[in-house]
Amino acid sequence: MHDPRVFFAAERTLLAWVRTGLTIMAFGFVVARFGLFLRLLAVQQPVTVNYTQHNGISNAVGIALVLMGTACMILGAYQHRSYVSTLPPEDVPRSHDPRYPVALAIFLAAVGIVLAGYLAI
Repeated sequence: MHDPRVFFAAERTLLAWVRTGLTIMAFGFVVARFGLFLRLLAVQQPVTVNYTQHNGISNAVGIALVLMGTACMILGAYQHRSYVSTLPPEDVPRSHDPRYPVALAIFLAAVGIVLAGYLAI
């Protein structure tokens, strides 16, 4: 008996990995930009406080989080592709191409790498 729900469950799992990866990437961007906020705060303070160390730490942690979100999406795409390749062709609906969700995950992972590069400079 062939059941396309198995394929759709795998696709939902991939999209959950993509959603999680995007969330981690967004949080990493916010953490990286928090250092910029601290630098602006230092300019407005009459007392001189060294915020450059905190800026470097928040930027490094933010970049690490962006790369972790990227890795989540790549891992999810790899697992999805591996699992769908084991399904019989009858379980994959003709109206759905299993390459599109994987392509979306890889594209968003590439955007994450570009974002990490932008934050690094």
